[in-house]
Amino acid sequence: MVVNDKDVTVCNGITVKELLKKLNLLENKVVVEVNGNIILRDDFEEVNLYENSKIEIISFVGGG
Repeated sequence: MVVNDKDVTVCNGITVKELLKKLNLLENKVVVEVNGNIILRDDFEEVNLYENSKIEIISFVGGG
């Protein structure tokens, strides 16, 4: 699958939540888009990802 324009190898059917854990990203600090659709945080455990999935992950960083 493609995550932020980079090929990533993970098991087919992995959930968004599992992918974020594998990438060491906090669920409450990111927005996830799968195949052009924004995924609600409540659905991270329900949405499965596959080889042909295109994922964009945007991380929020605090600062001043």
